[in-house]
Amino acid sequence: MKYLIVGLGNIGAEYAETRHNIGFKVADALAAEAGAVFATGRYGSVAEFRHKGRTFVLLKPSTYMNLSGKAVSYWLKAEKIPQENLLVVVDDIALPFGTIRIRAKGSDGGHNGLKSIAELLGNSDYARLRFGIGGDFPKGFQVDYVLGEWTPDERAALPGRIGTAAEAVLSFGTAGLERTMNGFNRK
Repeated sequence: MKYLIVGLGNIGAEYAETRHNIGFKVADALAAEAGAVFATGRYGSVAEFRHKGRTFVLLKPSTYMNLSGKAVSYWLKAEKIPQENLLVVVDDIALPFGTIRIRAKGSDGGHNGLKSIAELLGNSDYARLRFGIGGDFPKGFQVDYVLGEWTPDERAALPGRIGTAAEAVLSFGTAGLERTMNGFNRK
């Protein structure tokens, strides 16, 4: 069985440590743990590893957030991965910092990356792991907050929360969506 794990973010050094790039951070953690190396491919950087008999294809789109659907659509087809084996890791301002919520499908919640994926796939029936980045910003400053860097306290807690998100990704591929939701949505 093969799974496409998409970490959403924006390419470029200026975005590397921003809240919006948490998907890239989770993908990087998975690759590092597995000893996998990202290579530049069409529409993104790709790494592959095996875990418990499953193949995980990690994708960090190079299309910028608003065009993430191009990369997702291309790699699902190129790797012949069914949509039910797709998991998108994305930041979420509606969740407190470090909270993880896994859903089988849903709306884009105003997230341009999820909106692009739904448009290119023609539906919103794909799993997503929402990583809470909090929403502690004044009205009208959402873009500045999302594209801003982590606070020192958040930065200190980040490795543990990224580790939990990475565990959830592996569980998605090995234990299935329902068991993963039951196990990780409570943590």
